Amino acid sequence: MVHVLSSRILLRPTDPERSRAFYGEQLGLAVYREFGTGAERGTVYFLGGGFLEVSGRAQTPPDPAVRLWVQVADVSAAHEELRAKGVEVVRPPVEEPWGLVEMWIADPDGTPIALVEVPADHPLRYRPGL
Repeated sequence: MVHVLSSRILLRPTDPERSRAFYGEQLGLAVYREFGTGAERGTVYFLGGGFLEVSGRAQTPPDPAVRLWVQVADVSAAHEELRAKGVEVVRPPVEEPWGLVEMWIADPDGTPIALVEVPADHPLRYRPGL
């Protein structure tokens, strides 16, 4: 078995400065580290139990199959905060049939991002009998 020590998602944005402004300022992700210089320098953000690296430059947006899933403590509060920062909400918070509360936004290149709240009584948090 591969012994994994760390992991991160790599995004190659079409406009690195715009993406850094989105992830760092609008979404409010904390910076883990930065490397390189200039417009295409890399920035690695904390992303819960992993990392998100925004570095380099792509000629075209990422494949629409690429999506980010981000768990937050309070999706309604995130909704209000992000709207106040000018983030376009693709879909406001909705309780899904599977019990999670989900809201969707997109980064500047259109990468879909689900912000998800796991209610206290949801099986992902609590499993009776265990």
